[in-house]
Amino acid sequence: MTVATAEQMRELGRRLATLLRPGDLVLLTGELGAGKTTLTRGLGEGLGVRGAVTSPTFVIARVHPSLGDGPPLVHVDAYRLGGGLDEMEDLDLDVSLPDSVVAVEWGDGKVEELSEDRLHVVIARTVGADAVAADDPGADDVREVTVTGTGARWASVDLSVLTTD
Repeated sequence: MTVATAEQMRELGRRLATLLRPGDLVLLTGELGAGKTTLTRGLGEGLGVRGAVTSPTFVIARVHPSLGDGPPLVHVDAYRLGGGLDEMEDLDLDVSLPDSVVAVEWGDGKVEELSEDRLHVVIARTVGADAVAADDPGADDVREVTVTGTGARWASVDLSVLTTD
């Protein structure tokens, strides 16, 4: 799906939050500035969690407790972690996962072992956005987002509800 603005990315996160439940692992992939944290901000809004969702780059992981009866959001930035799951064990994600929604930026090749069931969100700049940006200053914000479910948990979930009308 095409996402043209930061607000649309947040809205995608809010729509995605309606599909999530405790125990869900969401991997977010995209270059620096792709919109991973913006999407996670929308997840936090949709889940109704406490605290501003900001990039956890320097703290590695941040827990946002629910303001209601929903699951907390654990937001992880694995960018600075070079190793796999072994290096992330100190974060106790395996303990947090059953009761939380865990969103991991830069988690490819690092956290897949946490769960056979996971949602993978890939955010890519639209090809040609640089060329178009000269004529349209907002064009460099355009992203292509692909959401793929893996495992039994996502086999029967209709991800088409994430696309805009």
